[in-house]
Formats: sequence, structure tokens, C-alpha cells
Amino acid sequence: MRPPEKPENGKRRPASFSVDEEPVSAAGPSVPVRRAPRSFDDGVVVTPDEQDPFLTPPELAPEAVPVAEPRARKKFSFVNLALAAFGTFLSLAFGLWADSVVRDLFARADWLGYAALTALGLGLLAVFVIVGREIFGMMRLSAVQTLKAQAEEAVLSPRPAAARAVVATLNRILSHRPETAKGRASLDATRDEIIDGPQLIELAERELLAPLDRKARSLILASSKRVSIVTAVSPRAIVDLAYVLFEVTRLIRTMAELYGARPGTLGLMRLMRDVIAHLAVTGSIAVGDGLAQQVLGHGLASRVSKRLGEGVINGLLTARIGIAAMDLCRPLPFRAVRRPGIGDFITDIAAVGGRKDEP
Repeated sequence: MRPPEKPENGKRRPASFSVDEEPVSAAGPSVPVRRAPRSFDDGVVVTPDEQDPFLTPPELAPEAVPVAEPRARKKFSFVNLALAAFGTFLSLAFGLWADSVVRDLFARADWLGYAALTALGLGLLAVFVIVGREIFGMMRLSAVQTLKAQAEEAVLSPRPAAARAVVATLNRILSHRPETAKGRASLDATRDEIIDGPQLIELAERELLAPLDRKARSLILASSKRVSIVTAVSPRAIVDLAYVLFEVTRLIRTMAELYGARPGTLGLMRLMRDVIAHLAVTGSIAVGDGLAQQVLGHGLASRVSKRLGEGVINGLLTARIGIAAMDLCRPLPFRAVRRPGIGDFITDIAAVGGRKDEP
């Protein structure tokens, strides 16, 4: 190729150049390799989005809140056998002792024997009434838990018959509550208009349980405030423990009565045990509610003084117990109505601590 001539005025004249092609390798040009379509093995399992822990945090997922189910009855237990045997033996011993006492009193004087029989009859009648109340209380608690499980099954059922049965049972359980009168009237007015089972249960939840949920929230908040104030000003730890136990017991009983359970003494003890077990199962949800961030992140400590911080924390824990009792005593699971959390009570309880700390 001849080089271009140099112009006289110092400017180069336009010219054309030929560019040599790049050498091609023996392997040929680099062409992207396309893979032929093929099927995957049967061992590959695709995880749905709602079950993917990287998309939905497990502590915030709706499935993380377990639904209280009726306790499965054991067919045979040596503990129950021992209790039944010793109970029968003690009953026979008491019967022989009572017979001996009544006979001795009749031998002394007839009026003493009749007085003993009257006292024994009144005592046995009172015992039967107490036992009957405890049995009915346990049956009411079991009925509430069974209704909750039936509601879960009715939502998945394509026919509305199961949902209508659940709503009828819920009406019967809450018929004594004046807060549900307007909701019952609304359900009666729309009885033939809604034929879809899930929508019928959601309507019953909004109309019948939403007023009770608001009252339950006020009960939890009032109990938490009392615990926060008392434990902040009490001088002894034993006083704190005794008052917290008293307040928690009263809160659980009131919550059960609010939702139609009305347990007796044994039923209340069983309900308290279930609340503790429910807290153990759902303890990780407190992180999602914001309690750990408020306590560990000093968000709550910046609002109250060190003297009242312990009282506020005790109030928050009382609210946590109240929410667990609400989960167990509520006849229907939370679907149409939002489930309350610790975050709904932090501001109110912290405000009580802030007012108490002002000079």
C-alpha cells in the first residue's frame, strides 16, 4: 500500500485505507453454544412463594400463629387409673365413716341423727353442684376450641352448610352478650343473601366478634397499666409477683367469660396451662411484634426513667399473656379482623410510665 502524499500547505488530503481482516482461528469463530432443551429430574422440588423463608419472614407469616385445636384425649393412662382407684377407695372410706357417725348419733338421740343426715345431705348437694359447674365449664372451653377447628374446616369446604352450622353455634355461644345484639340482627337480615361459606364466616367474625375484640383490647390495656404502675411503686419483689399472678388470673378469667367460655376453677387452671403453652409456642412472634426491638434497642428506655422501666416491661409481658389468652378463648381464628400485637400497647403503656415520671 502506497503512503499518502504530503500536501504542500501542511494539511493532509483525504485518502482511503484498506483494513486487513483478522485471522480466523482453526476452531472457527466464537459462536455462543445453545443447549438443547431437556427435562429436569423428578427430584427437583419447587418451593411455593408463601413457604419460602427468604421471601416471607417466618415470625411475620400468618401461618406462624398456631390455631388452638381441641386437645386429643388419651385412651389409657396409668395416672388416670391411679386417680380413679384412690378416688373410689377414699369415697368408700368416707361413706363408711359417715355411716358410722350417723349411726352413733342416732344411738345417742334421734334429733342428732337427723341433724347429721341433713348436714351430710347439704354438703353432698353442694359438692355435686360444684362438680357440675366444673364439668360444664370444661365443656364450654372444649366447645369453643372445637368451634375454632370447625371454622377452619368450614372455610375449606365448598358447601355453605358447614359455615352456617358454625355461625349458628357462634350465635348460641354469644347470645348472652349485649354487644353482639346488633351483629346477630345483621346476620339474621342477611341469612339468605350470602351463600359462600368463607364470606359468611368472615361476616360473622366482623359482626359478632369485632365488638368483643375491642372490649378485650381495653381489658388487656387496663390490666397492663395496673401491673405497670403497681410493680413500679411496690417496694418488694414478692409483692410484684403476687400482684402480677392475681392480675393475670383475673385477666384470663375475664377473657374467657367475654368470649362465652366461663370456666370454673379447674377449667381456669387448664386454661392458664394452655396460655403458658401457647406463649412457649408463639414466643418467637414477639420479635416480629416489636417488643425485642423496643427493649434491646433502647426505644422504650428513652421514654421512661430507669425506676419505671421495670414496671413498663412487666406491663408489656402482661399484655403478651392477654393476647395469648385472647387467641385461645376466641371462638374463631383471626381472618377478617386483624390480630392485635404488642405494638398496639407499647405507646399507651409507655405513656403511663412517662406521666408517672413527671415531677
